[in-house]
Amino acid sequence: MGSWLDISCSAEAPVLHLRRQTSGTGRVKRAWVIPPISVSENHKRIPHLLVQIRSDKQHPGGVLYSIRGPGVDEEPRGVFSIDKLTGKVYLNTMLDREKNDHFRLKAFALDLGGETLEDPTDLEIVVMDQNDNRPLFRQDVFSAHVAEGAAPGTFVMKAEATDADDPETDNAALRYAILEPALRGVFAMDELSGEIHTAHVQLDREVAGVYNLTLQVADMSGEGLTTTARAVIYVEDINDHPPEFSAKEFLLEAPENKAGVPIGRLPARDKDLPGSPNWLAKFTILEGDPEGAFAIQTDPRTNEGIVSLTKALDHEQKEHVELLVSVQNQNPLELSAPKAARALATVRVHVLDANEAPFFLENPWRGRVDEGAPAGTRITVYRASDPDSRQAQELRYSQVSGKDSWLQVDPESGLVLTRHSVPPRAAFPEGWFSTQILACDNGNPPLTATGTLSVEVLEVNDHAPQLLLGPRELCQPRGSLVLSATDQDLDPHAGPFHFRLGTRVAPLTHNWSLSPFNATHALLQPQGEVAEGLHILPLLLTDSGQPPREREQLLNISVCPCSKEGTCQARAAAVVGTVAGLSFGALVVILSSAALLLLLALLVAALEHSRRRAFRKSLLGGSQEDFRDNILNYNEQGGGEEDQDAYDLNQLRHPDRLYPPPSPRFKPPLRKDHPYGLSLPPPPRRLPSGPSDIEDFINEGLEAADADPGVPPYDTALIYDYEGDGSAGGSLSSILSSSEDDDQDYDYLSEWGPRFRRLAELYGQ
Repeated sequence: MGSWLDISCSAEAPVLHLRRQTSGTGRVKRAWVIPPISVSENHKRIPHLLVQIRSDKQHPGGVLYSIRGPGVDEEPRGVFSIDKLTGKVYLNTMLDREKNDHFRLKAFALDLGGETLEDPTDLEIVVMDQNDNRPLFRQDVFSAHVAEGAAPGTFVMKAEATDADDPETDNAALRYAILEPALRGVFAMDELSGEIHTAHVQLDREVAGVYNLTLQVADMSGEGLTTTARAVIYVEDINDHPPEFSAKEFLLEAPENKAGVPIGRLPARDKDLPGSPNWLAKFTILEGDPEGAFAIQTDPRTNEGIVSLTKALDHEQKEHVELLVSVQNQNPLELSAPKAARALATVRVHVLDANEAPFFLENPWRGRVDEGAPAGTRITVYRASDPDSRQAQELRYSQVSGKDSWLQVDPESGLVLTRHSVPPRAAFPEGWFSTQILACDNGNPPLTATGTLSVEVLEVNDHAPQLLLGPRELCQPRGSLVLSATDQDLDPHAGPFHFRLGTRVAPLTHNWSLSPFNATHALLQPQGEVAEGLHILPLLLTDSGQPPREREQLLNISVCPCSKEGTCQARAAAVVGTVAGLSFGALVVILSSAALLLLLALLVAALEHSRRRAFRKSLLGGSQEDFRDNILNYNEQGGGEEDQDAYDLNQLRHPDRLYPPPSPRFKPPLRKDHPYGLSLPPPPRRLPSGPSDIEDFINEGLEAADADPGVPPYDTALIYDYEGDGSAGGSLSSILSSSEDDDQDYDYLSEWGPRFRRLAELYGQ
């Protein structure tokens, strides 16, 4: 295929003519071939005609031209435009090569109907560079480190710069330099690469530790635009100076029985860079501390050695300690450093005396005690020791929480006893009880030691096994009964249980057999057929404890015929106990308790009856105790004590006994001196219900006495004559015995009852 393009230029802009291209086959193909168009950046005459395109099929007003692409209808929009009738392409804005170095557009030719006349072709616009950008350092400030004493030519850093102009032109040709002439003998900078090296002068940190350089970069091979930056170079210290002590001897004091506390400081000096490993000191204890009780740490702020205690010191064992200490840097000295002897110092430590706390030799103490042990059982003597052998001190013991504890400790001896009965082992986690015992001395200040007392409560076989609840029905002929037992004790004083039948009721037990089922169950079976109904079997249960415990229980079993399902057809008439039967001992206890309750009820009834009789006696004005049951009749002169005719008081108290209830057939004799003429005695009187009825009660008693023919008349006077001397009975009057009252003992009156206690108090004073 062949092609040709005719480009004609005018004075304003080049004009591109599109011609036909003929292939070897004779076909004609139309296409545009547009060479790249160059335009300088920062062109200020806007709009600027770039090019004019024409189609060879152009007829006046018959072709419409258009362009598309970046700078037209794509970002950045509006940079280029085209006259659709003439095909002239214009630049509308200033260009920046650093943002867009070229543009590739598409050119179109259409007829008035919108049909394509030519295939779209590329229109490339190249932006030409100008030196409009200064070179820039990548950093405003560069920093680097170099060791003091470094050899000449040692690489320090590289200061790089960039230029946004075209790197293919001199606009981006850069050159580097150090502006300070005085520092050019210390550092040298490569003008092409920007690398900085040490010069011939050897660096010394003690002379100058930091160097500040001003760097310059210029484009156009050093003749164009320039930019400056700073470079800070730090001279790194090397360990060329060993540390030294500020003194040869140090005096310190250390407390007793304290660890981890500082006791003093050891100052040291070093000329190297403060804070660097070449300056930091390291202290070593060479002699005087075989047990490792001391340690020396370096204070990083002051470089002093802090002496502290790693172990507690004992004044009684050693009062003075002398240490030999050396100091050196954490980093080794450089070979170029001057040779010097190792720095040494002597540290003398005085151990102060202090009150030391007592301690328990055995902590925790472990012991054992049986559950249920009585109060006062000795557990142990838990004593502490006081390390202050040079001080006379006393120790007193106490329990941390002793209010609810079943243990108590003697405050002087440390003897531990049980306060009350030891609870069961099941009341303690895993059978262990722990408490804390305090031992306090009387030093200044007083110190206390705490010891742990752990007591294992041993299981004791103090409970016998017993049957568990369960059905007690057995159908025959093929039935059996599983018995189950339990024990309040724990292993090894519980199962396995041993079941056996008692021998007291031999005819009954011979009809039954017991076989073990497992550790807690047994199988009860009849040997042959037994009578239907209730069977009471004595059962003996024994545990496996040491010593073993045994319980006898009555087992109530209801025997019935079996149904097809293997259950009882009908329940026995006897009451079937759902619980295990009671033993004979339990029955005796129950019957004894019932008898005791009955006896108490009778006693309460008797006391109530006696109280009511005493109340009736008090209403009659008589004493609760009668010392004489008779009234003697002294109506005869000279009778004296030989006259013993008496009247029975019971007739006054119980008139109903003297006079039976009246009947038509019986008439009591009438008294001749009866002033009222009553024919019948009154019926038995009701006791007064309250104090207000006492007066009526007395009046009724007088009337009853007047109507009684067996008592003295109401108007009869009783005459008591002189009886003479020498009476066999002593005088009843207390007048003659008043002189002997001081010798009388009236304490026995308090034994006669509450009515005589007041009398005993009056005469006993």
